[in-house]
Amino acid sequence: MTHPLLIRPSVEADLPAITRIYGHAVQHGTGTFELEVPDEAAMGQRRADVVGKDLPWLVAERDGLVFGYAYANHFRPRRAYRFCLEDSIYLDESARGQGVGRLLLAELLAQCEARGARQMLAVIGDSANAGSIGVHRACGFEEVGVFKAAGWKFGRWLDVALMQKRLGEGETTEPRDA
Repeated sequence: MTHPLLIRPSVEADLPAITRIYGHAVQHGTGTFELEVPDEAAMGQRRADVVGKDLPWLVAERDGLVFGYAYANHFRPRRAYRFCLEDSIYLDESARGQGVGRLLLAELLAQCEARGARQMLAVIGDSANAGSIGVHRACGFEEVGVFKAAGWKFGRWLDVALMQKRLGEGETTEPRDA
């Protein structure tokens, strides 16, 4: 019997699955421009950095198996960017095309908005990445630009698509802790 999909905060025990999912994306995909697969310790440090900033790192789980994750981090480290986040979503091959990415992104957006974020950016490796662009568009993102030939991977130049979504009151009001 298959149980319903659960979107939940990640825990350290999820790191093997997170590392495996991301490793596959690095080796076979153009959604990340990373060329070397990071090990579990490196992925643990990345997760700890995000969670340590009180930002969400979520996983999608069914029947005890993690087959996708999403997180948000500050777009840039300077303090003026503190209300502007960038999302990342990665899925196991078996989870593609089933709405998992959309569910992860919707929950990520809700949690970031609840934490006071005002803008979410998607910096999508490979402007031909129809799956990621479609998921973001379905969640209300708008295309705002393209960096042409920004990365070189798998023997070809790749563009980067930029998308953006206003969260909550966006730029219409001053943030709480301005």
